[in-house]
Amino acid sequence: MPWIYLLLAGFSEVLWSTTMKLSNGFTKVGWATLTVIGLVASMVFLLQAVKYLPFSLAYPIWTGIGAVGSVVIGVMLFHDKFPPITWFFIILLVVAIIGIKVTAGE
Repeated sequence: MPWIYLLLAGFSEVLWSTTMKLSNGFTKVGWATLTVIGLVASMVFLLQAVKYLPFSLAYPIWTGIGAVGSVVIGVMLFHDKFPPITWFFIILLVVAIIGIKVTAGE
């Protein structure tokens, strides 16, 4: 269950970062409200995960999910463009997240 919490925390991280962009500087109340809900959900799920997982394991995975997820959303929803070398480093980030999970022994 702690890994489910950690995944939910990461997805909530992507939710709040995306809705923060959509809130247009918190001028759109609906998106701003979703931003706050996503922030709170992300923290609650992360807190649940670190009850059972080492913080030094959970935190980098949580931030990695948020970072990679935000890049994917940025490309799909906001049409962000990156040069090929940036994609190389994003792939390295995904490999690092998986490597941390696999080698941590949890």
